[in-house]
Amino acid sequence: MNVESVYKEICIREQTFFLRGVCDYFNQRLRVEDYRGNVKEAQAKVEELVRQSKFGKVIVKVRYEQLEAWIEQGFQVETTIPAYFNGHTAYCLAKYFEATRRKSDQWIKEDEIVSSVQQLPSRQVLEPLSSNYTLRKATVNDAQALVSLYQAVFQIYPTPLYEVSYLQDLLKSGGLFYVIEYEGEIVSAASADINYTYHNAELTDCATLPDHRQGGFMKHLLTKLEEALKEKSIFCSYTIARSLSFGINAAFHQLGYTYCGRFTNNCYIYDNLEDMNVWVKDLSQVTNT
Repeated sequence: MNVESVYKEICIREQTFFLRGVCDYFNQRLRVEDYRGNVKEAQAKVEELVRQSKFGKVIVKVRYEQLEAWIEQGFQVETTIPAYFNGHTAYCLAKYFEATRRKSDQWIKEDEIVSSVQQLPSRQVLEPLSSNYTLRKATVNDAQALVSLYQAVFQIYPTPLYEVSYLQDLLKSGGLFYVIEYEGEIVSAASADINYTYHNAELTDCATLPDHRQGGFMKHLLTKLEEALKEKSIFCSYTIARSLSFGINAAFHQLGYTYCGRFTNNCYIYDNLEDMNVWVKDLSQVTNT
């Protein structure tokens, strides 16, 4: 898979607006990560890009002050990310261009999963890792092993983690990955995608080999990533988790994350478009013990 054929970053400057985002061909969507200026004209440009690429969905992160302007253009709030914009809430709005992309057959089941997860106690004390396992920060030399892990866990993944060069570039440019090893093999991993402009981070790329899923490894990895983020004065931590996965949603809830909404048919996981839950945590309110 060629990375450039899957994702294309866009930066558009016109007389009345600025627009920055990603044409996500793999997941058949356009993500608007930032914008300034005239909302109506920016939205018209968005629709032009959608028609050109035949996308089924657009997602735009909006500040409160321009929330109504985007709603007037047919967008609707799917979720929020408190403190995303240097302490201010991001409203994640969507507009659909295909009826099938808008419909979710699993919504009620996903609501039930969230409800069940929220009944669990949060902020549990972490049990120490078994002496057979080692937790450490990943390096560029781990790129091939990480590819092997993600290939073993995911049949399809919404970012090009199957490409060694892609992971090497991520790690060289400061991409933050932590891994857990067993007998020299990476069996679990997670990463933080840091936005240094708005000082937030998405915890993502969570994967554990099936034979090692009873050790609570993800909580250890996520906790370590949180510590690293706080050292960088990044306090807005969030994740976008598979809505049908009780385990990963439970892990974030038990680490003190708050459920903030759900993206409909957001991206491909395994062989289908899946709904994704958003969980958010204010790391400035957390003291390491």
